[in-house]
Amino acid sequence: MAKKGAAAKLWLRSSILMVIIIVLGFGTVFARLFYLQVYQAEELQQRAVEQQLHDTTVSAKRGSIYDKNGNILAQSITVWNVVLAPANFKKDDEQSRRIVAKGLSNILEIDEDEIFKKTHENSYYVVLKNKVETSVKNKILAFEDKIYKENKISGVINLIEDYKRYYTHDNFAGPILGFVGADGQGLEGIEYQYDDELNGNTGRIVVAQDAHNQPLPYQYEQKVEAADGSDVVLTIDETIQGIMEKYVRETIREFNVANRGCAIMINVKTGAILGFACEGSFNSNDPFEIADENVQKQIEALPADQQGEAETRALQAQWRNKGVSDTYVPGSVFKMVTASAVLSEGLIKDYKNEINFHCEGSYVPYEGADPITCWDSAGHGQQTLQQALCNSCNPAFMQMGVDLLGREKFYNYYVGFGFSEKTGIDLPGESDDVFFNKADQPCGMDLMDLAVASFGQNFKITPIQMVTACAAIANGGKLMQPYVVQQVVDSNGNVVKNTEPEVKRQVISESVAASVCDMLETNARSGGATNGYVAGYRIGGKTGTSQKIVDEQGNETNDYIASFCGIAPCDNPEIALLCYFDTPDPTINYYGSAVAGPCFRNIMSEVLPYLGVEKVFAEDEKTQSETAIKDYTNMTPEQAKQELEKLDLVVQVAGSGDKVIAQNPAAYSNVPNQGTVVLYTDEESRAQRVIVPDFKGCSISDVNYLASTHNLNLCILGSNSEYTASYAKSQDIPPNTSVEPYTVVTVVFNQDNSIM
Repeated sequence: MAKKGAAAKLWLRSSILMVIIIVLGFGTVFARLFYLQVYQAEELQQRAVEQQLHDTTVSAKRGSIYDKNGNILAQSITVWNVVLAPANFKKDDEQSRRIVAKGLSNILEIDEDEIFKKTHENSYYVVLKNKVETSVKNKILAFEDKIYKENKISGVINLIEDYKRYYTHDNFAGPILGFVGADGQGLEGIEYQYDDELNGNTGRIVVAQDAHNQPLPYQYEQKVEAADGSDVVLTIDETIQGIMEKYVRETIREFNVANRGCAIMINVKTGAILGFACEGSFNSNDPFEIADENVQKQIEALPADQQGEAETRALQAQWRNKGVSDTYVPGSVFKMVTASAVLSEGLIKDYKNEINFHCEGSYVPYEGADPITCWDSAGHGQQTLQQALCNSCNPAFMQMGVDLLGREKFYNYYVGFGFSEKTGIDLPGESDDVFFNKADQPCGMDLMDLAVASFGQNFKITPIQMVTACAAIANGGKLMQPYVVQQVVDSNGNVVKNTEPEVKRQVISESVAASVCDMLETNARSGGATNGYVAGYRIGGKTGTSQKIVDEQGNETNDYIASFCGIAPCDNPEIALLCYFDTPDPTINYYGSAVAGPCFRNIMSEVLPYLGVEKVFAEDEKTQSETAIKDYTNMTPEQAKQELEKLDLVVQVAGSGDKVIAQNPAAYSNVPNQGTVVLYTDEESRAQRVIVPDFKGCSISDVNYLASTHNLNLCILGSNSEYTASYAKSQDIPPNTSVEPYTVVTVVFNQDNSIM
């Protein structure tokens, strides 16, 4: 019995131990299964999907950018990513790997050993090079064909379609268009501002694969098509933009402008920006290249450890859109706003005849203050408002601000014209204004601030704010919302956004706006802005020469900004244009009339004919008008003379022949009004020549005399002023050139004064 009891106890202990082992063993398994299936289920499912599926992204085509006439300015062109599939090489086939590595190395200009190493990776997707051009793709296709025929190598090289951003013109509208980064994301300009619309949605190709990472048959493949981005249509006109950029660049070179320049043209009736030239910027096709050679040389001269930081600063500076991101002291162009304010308040009734101001060469804003001088130290004496504007007389405008308007009314118009807030233009990086901020003074200004602000000094605005305010004066007093994008059109051609003109508010009345336009036209015809005048086009404008209070680093400076802001045509304004140059070389010239005025004139002289604005000459402009002549060859001299005299032209017949064999000026060219046309009737008479004199520096009367005595036709650009004399700045045919008699010589005149 005792033995049986001992055996039973042993069996019981063994059974209990077995049960414990089973419970612990299976319990651990069940617990592990429960943990894997419940707590780790989602993670394991994801890992299984990743193991069983191969996912390749399909790039969406970025939308194009067009000018207002449908010309492509930016587009995405097809390129290819070169991808290696090393898993498709036969095991231990080193020869095939070496053949592929060597061939691709020659085509892609990548180290052969680097490619050979990648052929041993256990993958179907190893990127060798992104965004190769069509010429490279064709070489790879030819190489694939060759290695298949000679070595039976296939399936190891793939070309995946992708896109690369391309801008139609180098160095064109860079700050407006912007550029994209390596990943196709917009980084500046329209590319950044409208990145969501342009970008589209990336597609995917999902392929199932087995345990050996081999793709399963085609029916296991799923493709999600990429959705191409929308196109953006700008208000910018490619032709106008090119004209503006040309003349801004020329001005920067001529006056050695240190800190870039810009010009902005706006449709005054809609707020649409027709051209926006910010020169000294960058090439959108190569935005990471320093555009200014002098800056690049300065960087290269620095110690190596300082070059990286200097290059970063230089790139950020050239990417900056000077027209919206930089603030500047507007100077005398702002006087059109002050003049609008005093007229709107009824403080001056007759701007042409009513004597309201007296200039002795300086003005004291309040008792005990230091006098503020006029640019003309001798003073302008008694003046009407129109005369004060044409003289750009600072004391007169200080009297308007301090004696007539006062701080609150002045500030109300400052706000009304939009200077106290961003314009909201659809470009990135717009800056706020910088106005006076004295908490203990009305409107943040003391009387000295008001005095200098009245002629546009000691506060800062953006160029886009100034040209928008000028447009409000031109269009009858309506402050418009400026914009550069007219439409957004999706990949199916549907217009998803269309910008309609938006009137923010009525700032001044139509009658006041018309009066200011009339004064601006008088200023351009015979006042201080004649350097911006184009005969026959009723230009109105105002010059500006402002002193920079501090430079970009916050240091006091004596540098200047030269600007010219104007409209055309004044009887029914279509466009407003601001030309602005930051820090021209003072040893050459820094006045707005001399630096910015000719740039304004040159732009308008090409843009207005392009827009179809017809010339209408006033009586005193008849000598500057032109007449188009026909081809008079093969006519008798008498017949040709009769037709030319009907055009009010002088005719000279040279030679003794009975038929016209040649003429000068040439057929279908323009001849100045009352100019001379020579009709040649034999070859001997055609041998005559005259020498072009040097007109530079001469007055208009002297140039007329020289042209007459040298038997030349004269075309004058620019205008003489009753306020100051003008001089010949340049001529289109160089001095001492031998030409046919009565050849047309174009002479450009500029003011020789320092009107602000």
